Amino acid sequence: MFNSSIKKGRGAQQNINNRFFELSQEVRDDFLEYCEKEGEVADNDKTQYLEVYPKTIVNKVNSPDVGMSYSMNMYQGCEHGCIYCYARNSHEYWGYSAGLDFERRILVKKNAPQLLEDFLKKKSWKAHPIVMSGNTDCYQPAEKQFEITRKCLELFLKYKHPVSIITKNALVLRDLDLLKTLQKDQLISVNISITSLSEQTRRILEPRTATIKKRLETVKILSENNIPVNVMLAPIIPSINSHEILPLAKVVSEAGALSIAHTIVRLNGAIGQVFTDWIQKKMPDKAEKVLNQIKDCHNGNLNDSRFATRMKGEGNIAKQVSDLMQLAKLKYFKDKAIPTLNTTLHESFKDGQLKLF
Repeated sequence: MFNSSIKKGRGAQQNINNRFFELSQEVRDDFLEYCEKEGEVADNDKTQYLEVYPKTIVNKVNSPDVGMSYSMNMYQGCEHGCIYCYARNSHEYWGYSAGLDFERRILVKKNAPQLLEDFLKKKSWKAHPIVMSGNTDCYQPAEKQFEITRKCLELFLKYKHPVSIITKNALVLRDLDLLKTLQKDQLISVNISITSLSEQTRRILEPRTATIKKRLETVKILSENNIPVNVMLAPIIPSINSHEILPLAKVVSEAGALSIAHTIVRLNGAIGQVFTDWIQKKMPDKAEKVLNQIKDCHNGNLNDSRFATRMKGEGNIAKQVSDLMQLAKLKYFKDKAIPTLNTTLHESFKDGQLKLF
């Protein structure tokens, strides 16, 4: 029987069925064997950029435990391919799979800057930090081509509006000029996700992200330019990166980060199937151990959707992780804190220029 090879440079190893579709399809081994014998390509594994036209771009976040009230996403789907990404489920609402489609069918919102400008000029809007991105990375590879994130940052600067960024890509440094200008009025903070100090771990968990070295350099450069940086040690996955909490905290603190935060991995919706298939192929020797320890953090399940407990987990393993995080904060971040973003300027700049009276 033909055995399909592991897809290099991708997180998900298959396209699982969309839960909203009545019909499903599968790639059979005999089809793959036929392609192999005939010298044909069963799957070219190319990334596609598909333009979409949303009517709104700023979203109200109702979840009480995610640390943001408003978010915006310039892209749906993410080529970074992080295997644990909670955003995979959202791709099903667009008619795609949470597996490989999430990494290979990137929806591009070219009208995002115009939608953002219209939103910031609304008379009813009272400034509140808006997070880029709450779902998919605003500095994923597509941003090199489309520069939507940069155009939106220019608008935040024009209207003196506070903005926070979440990314794991060093491409954020391309926009250092804008970030420095925003910081003059305390309008910017950056959250960098760093899940491991091991390049081997990074490559299999997050195949198309910036290297760990690049991310640490990013933290350092941003900090040297007085741009507040929080590092997300997230998610913590038992027996994969849970042993790295203290070393990670020490290194990112030395790089200039002002704070750290964490979540326990939770495999909600379709991600449980995607992650299980991935770990059985990429880490077969420890797959059952990791899956069982994840379940130990969520009352016997791979996922917990309850507010307050879903992000931190419960049980002995989750408590050990929480205790290590508290120790790390006391040891390396005792006298550090992320400043509050400035919301006082925007009202005077709603028409794009300062009012005299």
